[in-house]
Amino acid sequence: MTEWFDSHCHVDEEAFDEDREEVLSRMKANGVTRCAVIGSDMETSRRAAAFAAAHSGVVAAGGFHPHEASRFRESNLDELREMYQKGRIRAIGEIGLDFYYDHSPRDVQREVCIRQMELAWELKAPVAYHIRDAHQEMLEIMKGMKARLTGGIIHCFSGSAEIAKEYLKLGYYISFAGPLTFKKAPRLQEAVKLVPKDRLLIETDSPYMAPEPVRGRRNEPANVRYVGLKMAELRGEKPEEVAAFTTENAMQVYGINS
Repeated sequence: MTEWFDSHCHVDEEAFDEDREEVLSRMKANGVTRCAVIGSDMETSRRAAAFAAAHSGVVAAGGFHPHEASRFRESNLDELREMYQKGRIRAIGEIGLDFYYDHSPRDVQREVCIRQMELAWELKAPVAYHIRDAHQEMLEIMKGMKARLTGGIIHCFSGSAEIAKEYLKLGYYISFAGPLTFKKAPRLQEAVKLVPKDRLLIETDSPYMAPEPVRGRRNEPANVRYVGLKMAELRGEKPEEVAAFTTENAMQVYGINS
């Protein structure tokens, strides 16, 4: 069976409270053998870490999402540090900038993102980035910290082929989610063709961003295969080849032994 890795999901969230174990069973029944559960504040980061500890094939990341940046406290860095050092999380994230919703002030988003990037440098930890309507601003921060970047994932990539090239130059993996499968996604579909296979990841971001043919429904990790199949179609590669290299890449970035 072809084996897929959902590199970014939120199956610990309330949307899955009634059928979480069934969701995991469907995930594995559809060839999705691994997933990464990602935190967005301290509560969800702790929850993600506990969930990963209790389930085989699951890893966790922890950090403060830009939406939650206003609630960040300096003491949170100590807890994230300890979680990473004890192996409870395998990346710092998701962190970044979101200038579409602006749920936290932009200057606060920038400061909280930079503080967590500095923590990642201290720990030599990969980072999972959330970037929406803020690619130029994020690239400015990254280039200003170029000597202290630790690599990681540009999650749910939403930019152009040119933007993808900039992240690739900085050493990041590019992860594609459900929007890659949408009919009106020419920029994403152009970008996915140019990213080298050793830098590509796939994800669901579930319960959000459901791909075709399940668009409009609650998303779940089993659906990552639809993103992988669309990637294979666009790149002219076999699905099993895409599954193999995206899984290997996810295992590399999250530090999982083969």
